[in-house]
Amino acid sequence: MDLQKVMNDYGEYCIRVAYLYVKDWAAAEEIVQDVFLAYYNNHSRFEGKSTLKTYLVKITVHKSHDYLRSWRAKKRRLLQPFQMTTTAPSIERQAVLAHEKSELIEALLELAMHYREVLILYYYEELKIRDIAALLECSENTVKTRLKRGREQLKEKLETSEWEVLLHE
Repeated sequence: MDLQKVMNDYGEYCIRVAYLYVKDWAAAEEIVQDVFLAYYNNHSRFEGKSTLKTYLVKITVHKSHDYLRSWRAKKRRLLQPFQMTTTAPSIERQAVLAHEKSELIEALLELAMHYREVLILYYYEELKIRDIAALLECSENTVKTRLKRGREQLKEKLETSEWEVLLHE
């Protein structure tokens, strides 16, 4: 196992996935560090039934959920308006900030977590409904319902002329 290669191949992607959950770049980086540490310690558990990317994303999703339930996340959210950043943002951070300004990302981040995660996994990760159900440990019908309701909520937030592709899915 070449951990460095795995980190180079999937690290940035996992950070983006974690960021879409926690909405905090530093926390997303910490989560991904935990993901690779967990993978390093338990790489023998990876059975190869799915791709390594899917396996790492599943760990990232679970670690993101754990983070959101933790006190550290709640404390950071409470203190965030009072903290000043002293370091210049990295190039990746600037790109994420620029991308966040789009209407779609803003609307997506306003959705409840269970709608947001299925939309992210379906459109961003390009996973099939069956795979999302396995990843989230729920039924396929639950995933379909969440996709439908998530699209409806996005429809309300976005101009229909620009986002017609979402309406016809």
